[in-house]
Amino acid sequence: MTDELLTAVEPDHGEALALVETGEERGLLCTLFGRCRVAYDGRASSTLDPGDRLLVLKPDGTVLVHTDEGQQPVNWQPPGCTHEAGIEDGQFVVRSHRTSPDEQLLVAFEQLLHATAYDATDGADLALTGTEEDLRQRILDDPSLVESGFEPRATERETPAGSVDIYGEDADGNVVVVELKRRRVGPDAVSQLNRYVEALERDLHAGATVRGILVAPSVTDTAGQLLAERGLAFVSLSPSPDA
Repeated sequence: MTDELLTAVEPDHGEALALVETGEERGLLCTLFGRCRVAYDGRASSTLDPGDRLLVLKPDGTVLVHTDEGQQPVNWQPPGCTHEAGIEDGQFVVRSHRTSPDEQLLVAFEQLLHATAYDATDGADLALTGTEEDLRQRILDDPSLVESGFEPRATERETPAGSVDIYGEDADGNVVVVELKRRRVGPDAVSQLNRYVEALERDLHAGATVRGILVAPSVTDTAGQLLAERGLAFVSLSPSPDA
């Protein structure tokens, strides 16, 4: 951990917004505690009436909402999501968006008791067992790990931009390009996937829809934003089921 730490006790909404925006610019982990309501809309819908909760915003796009019970968050968004803070109707609001599938998480604070932003990087890479080939085999054995209805058709399919790790189709018959990475990745992996998608769009018949999905344990915040900007999806998956 570095000495970089931002903290505010009982901040007003403007102070909290400045802290979160500064934290995000610097790639810091942010926490907010106070009385809030939570609303989720996506594959289903849910709401939580106002209550005291802890909100965690991680640099990789992860969002967690914790209460005083249990080890699991009551609401969450996975790595690769984008979140935005603001002030709306007198409340401090954080919105998290996931592009594939399309999901929205809204956390609206009517009162904030504490806010922090700090560098939680320990300087060490997570040691993962397994290889990229193990990750490929996990998906070939159970394609639903990528998404429901996904059907792999080929591995190492050649394109003008290089070979695609897994080439397949989704439930709607669209072409799907899956790029595999065994560890946390940054913007370079997103650019690589985007090149494959663009190459296949040029190579296939006119009007074909080509989707790109990056599969890795996690992505950096910058990579998550780039995925969203380019309409690409992210699936969090490690080479080993036990990792």
